[in-house]
Amino acid sequence: MIEVISGDITEQAVDAIVNAANPSLMGGGGVDGAIHAAAGPDMVTECRDVRQRSFPNGLPTGQAVATSAGDLPARFVIHTVGPKFWEHPDGGAELLAAAHRNCLVEAQRVEAVSVAFPAISCGVYGWRPKDAAPIAVAAVREALGELPEIRIVRFVLYNDDALSAYRWALAED
Repeated sequence: MIEVISGDITEQAVDAIVNAANPSLMGGGGVDGAIHAAAGPDMVTECRDVRQRSFPNGLPTGQAVATSAGDLPARFVIHTVGPKFWEHPDGGAELLAAAHRNCLVEAQRVEAVSVAFPAISCGVYGWRPKDAAPIAVAAVREALGELPEIRIVRFVLYNDDALSAYRWALAED
């Protein structure tokens, strides 16, 4: 089941929330900063360890990695780096789809059955929600066909523009 709701992703009581991270995994602005602030120091320490151990040059765009969720109601945070729209001739559509797919693969790896996504790459990474939403919804729908253990995917949007775009994409897909 795929849902679209308005809300704060840091308040979602799901197995895993997705962090629209920057490559450093050390927090930033927007969703990334909010998740890091709400999760507290344990997740930050784990991100630092993951970065040193597995991604010394930063998490590559489109890939995903899970950490514990610290003080969040979720059990895990799955960090992914979406594409910056201006860095790719097509905006990075395949990388945006890969970020969503890889998050669900990572969710299955940690045995999460419910996952909440933000609007990855929207905002400072330059994607308009109306362009990102169809890619995100299609990638999630396709991945769920191969990952039946994941039962709930929730897109948690923070503004009316994103909410409308993701609702429209879900209805059209």
